[in-house]
Amino acid sequence: MKPPARRLWPGAAGATRSLSLLAVVAAVGLLPWLSGRDPALSVLRARSAEQEPTREALDAIRRDLGLDAGPLTLLGRWAAGLVRGDLGLSWVSGTDVGPSVLAGVQVSLALMGAAFGVAVLLGVALVAPVLLRGRASAGAGAAMLAAVPEFLLATVGLLVGGVWLGWLPTSGWDGPASMVLPAVALGVPAGGLLGRLVADALPAVLEERWVELWRGAGVSRALVSAAALRRVLPPLVPQFGMAAVGLTGGAVAVETVFAVPGIGRTALGAAKSQDLPLLQGAVLALLLLGLVTGALSALVRRRLLGPALRDASLSLPPPLPVRVHPAIPLTLASLLATAIGWGLLRDPYAVNTAVRLTPPSWAHPLGTDGLGRDVLARLGHGAASTVGTAAAVCLLSLVLSLALGFLPGVAAGAADIANALPPVIVGILVAAVAGPGTGGAAFAVALISWPPLAAHAAALVQEVRASGFLTAQRAIGATPSWILTRHVLPTVAAPVARHALLRLPGIALALASLGFLGLGAQPPAPEWGLLLDESRAYVERAPWAALSPAIALALLAGLAVSGAAYAQGVARTPGKEPSVGI
Repeated sequence: MKPPARRLWPGAAGATRSLSLLAVVAAVGLLPWLSGRDPALSVLRARSAEQEPTREALDAIRRDLGLDAGPLTLLGRWAAGLVRGDLGLSWVSGTDVGPSVLAGVQVSLALMGAAFGVAVLLGVALVAPVLLRGRASAGAGAAMLAAVPEFLLATVGLLVGGVWLGWLPTSGWDGPASMVLPAVALGVPAGGLLGRLVADALPAVLEERWVELWRGAGVSRALVSAAALRRVLPPLVPQFGMAAVGLTGGAVAVETVFAVPGIGRTALGAAKSQDLPLLQGAVLALLLLGLVTGALSALVRRRLLGPALRDASLSLPPPLPVRVHPAIPLTLASLLATAIGWGLLRDPYAVNTAVRLTPPSWAHPLGTDGLGRDVLARLGHGAASTVGTAAAVCLLSLVLSLALGFLPGVAAGAADIANALPPVIVGILVAAVAGPGTGGAAFAVALISWPPLAAHAAALVQEVRASGFLTAQRAIGATPSWILTRHVLPTVAAPVARHALLRLPGIALALASLGFLGLGAQPPAPEWGLLLDESRAYVERAPWAALSPAIALALLAGLAVSGAAYAQGVARTPGKEPSVGI
C-alpha cells in the first residue's frame, strides 16, 4: 500500500468514529420525541404503574425533568454535564446514573470474559481436527453451533442445570456459579462462529512450503500448529474483538432470562421506560467499550504482522477449495425442503385449543403450540419471510462490507461504533421513526450486521495490498484496475462471502429478537423468530414447538456453508473426488 494512503487512515478513522459517536448519541437523546410518545407518560408508568396519568401529574413530571425546554436543550445540558464527568440523574429512580452504568459494565465484562472463555474452548475443539488432518471440512457442524439461538439455549440450560438438576443458580448475580449458565448460552454460538473462521483459513497455510520444511526438519506438531495459527490470526483478530463486544452489549436476551443486571439489560430497561439519562449513559459505555476493543484489536494485529505490513513483504497463502461430499448439502437441503414443503400444505392460522401443546403425531408431525396451531404449518409458511429477509440483509451486508473494505479508515471507525450497539436498541430507534414491522426490523439489523464483514474485508485488503506479489505486479506495469479485479477482489471476496453465510442464521435470530420485543414481525405471522419466542413460556411442557424452528435455523446454517463450500470445490477442482466431512 502506498505510504501516503496509510498516513491518511488514522485521520479518516478518527473523524468517522467521532461523527458516528455524535450521531448515535444524538439519536438516543431524541428517542422520546422521535417515537411520538409522551416521555412524561412513559416515566410516570415506570415510576408507578397504578397512578392515574392526570394532566396535573404529567405536568409535574415535565417541570421536574425540564421536558418543556425541548430535546436539543436537554441534549446540550447532558453533554455539558458529561464534560464534567456527570451522567445526570435517572428520570425514573432519581439516582445518579454513573454508579448504575458502572455496575452494569462490571457485570457484563465479567460475563463477557466467562463467555469468551467458553467460545475459545469450543473454537479450539473445532480447529483441532483441521490441524490434525491438514484439510478443511464442510463447516456444517460449526455453522449449526453458531446458529443455536442464545435465548433458547439459555432457557434450556436454566431448566436442565438450574431447575431439574439444581446444580446452578437460575437467576441473579451472586458469585462465579451465576456465570456458568449465561456464559455457556453466549459462548456456544460465538465459539462456533470463531472456530469456523479460523478453521476455514488454516488449510491453505498448512499447504505452504515452510510447513513441509519444518516437518522434515523434525519440528514438533505443536510448534507447527502454533506457527500456523499465528499465520492465520491477523485478519481474524478484529473478529475476536467484535465478538467480545457483542457478548457484552448483545447479551440482552440472555441477561433477561437469567435476570443478570448487565449493561445490555440496563439499556433495554431504560429504553422501554424512556429513562433518557440512564439510556444515554449505558449506550455511551457500550460505544466506548467498542472503541477501546477496536483499538486493542488493531494493535494486536499490527504486532502479529510485524514489519511485513510496513515493508509490503507479506506473502498470503492461496485460497484452497474445500472438497465436500455432495451428500452433506443434499441431505440438509432435503430435510429442510421436506419440512417446508409439507408445512405449506397445511393451515398455519387454524386455532384449536382442544389440542394445544400436543406432542408430535401423524395429525401434527411437529406438534402444536400454545393455541393449538400446527407447528409444521407455521414453520413452512414462515420460511419465506424468515429466510428471505435474512438473506436480503446478509447480501446487503456483504456488498457494503466489500465496498468499505477498500476504505479501511472509514470502515474501522464506523464499525467500532455500529458493532457496539445492541440490536434491540437500534431496533427501538428505527421503530421510533418508521414504526414496528418487518421492514423496520430488517433495516435495523442491516445497520449493525455489516461491521464484522467489513472488518474482515478491510484486514484482507490491507494484507493483499502489502503482499510482495502485488509489488511485483506493479513493477511489471499492471494497471490498478487489473490488480483490483484479477487479484485483490477475488482473494478478498471468497472468505468474506463464506463469513457472511456463516452469519446468516445470526441475522435471522436478530430479526427474531426484535419480533419478540414487538419491533419486527407481529403475531399471528408464522415467522420463525416469533415461533421461538412464543414457545419459550412453555418450553418445558412442549419443547417441540421451540426446537422445530431452532433445528430449521441450524439446518439452514449447515446448508448455506456446506453448499457454498461444495460449489467452490466443484468450480476450483473439477473432476476430483470430493472428500467427506462436516
